[in-house]
Amino acid sequence: MANTEKTVTVEQIGSPARRPQDQRATLIGLGLNKMHRRSTLKDTPEVRGMINKVQHLVRVVDDNA
Repeated sequence: MANTEKTVTVEQIGSPARRPQDQRATLIGLGLNKMHRRSTLKDTPEVRGMINKVQHLVRVVDDNA
């Protein structure tokens, strides 16, 4: 069987400087900690919620369905 797992790739476009600690922790949870880094993650409701929480700091690059 082919790997049909959905993934989402996000890129950090904003700096965590002068942001609340929970937003910094969310970026780290997404595997991001420096500008223009990309991270590919499983597309789950939990990950989507994390992306939504820091939507002003990240951008969805690729949304493989």
